[in-house]
Amino acid sequence: DLSVADNIRVAASGKVGLLTLMRQSVDREFEEGLPALLRKIQLFEKRNSEASSLSHGEQQWLEIGMVLASRPRLLLLDEPTAGMTMAETQETVRLIKDISADVTTIVIAHDIGFVRALGGRVTVMYRGRILVEGSLEEVERDETVRDVYLGRDAV
Repeated sequence: DLSVADNIRVAASGKVGLLTLMRQSVDREFEEGLPALLRKIQLFEKRNSEASSLSHGEQQWLEIGMVLASRPRLLLLDEPTAGMTMAETQETVRLIKDISADVTTIVIAHDIGFVRALGGRVTVMYRGRILVEGSLEEVERDETVRDVYLGRDAV
């Protein structure tokens, strides 16, 4: 039932719950940076809306914003575009690229179109081990990757 902005404030406080939010004063520096964070995650216009009213993609962006509010050095995202529309997926690509300029970001994804749009280094794992690393083009050309993911399980 919290607003988008209040969800981010709670995340930034390091504590959980509305009462904690009301008892603690969120520092001035955070409050000054909150509008920029809300713009980054494309939710500035919805900052006073209840988080439960957001679309699936917007809820994902809010969750990413909540993590960013804690100022992480590493961001791990597992299938961040699952269930999103094409437009939401494209916006998520933009967001992840923007975040990656300041925060080390690792994305687990099976949507090759999404992986291609991100354009980063690709690591293919198989049975808990690194199978191959490189550009998407290099990975796509790798015969072992083709065997494993086309069902020929040659490894």
